Amino acid sequence: MAASGNGPASYFPSIEQKYGRPIAEWMDLIGSSPLTAHGELVTWLKTEHGLGHGHANALVAHYRAEHAKG
Repeated sequence: MAASGNGPASYFPSIEQKYGRPIAEWMDLIGSSPLTAHGELVTWLKTEHGLGHGHANALVAHYRAEHAKG
């Protein structure tokens, strides 16, 4: 899942390199969080896991797009 692409996925290689976790692990972490709102998840990743805003936002945006209801 670490392939680069457009949109949020374009951040994935640098996220994996900087934070040392595969994207699948970040997706599992987001999925296990009781938080659901985009902004709450971004803030949580920043404060609890030390991610920068752009990286946290990209992960949450990708997760929510992949798990959209409807």
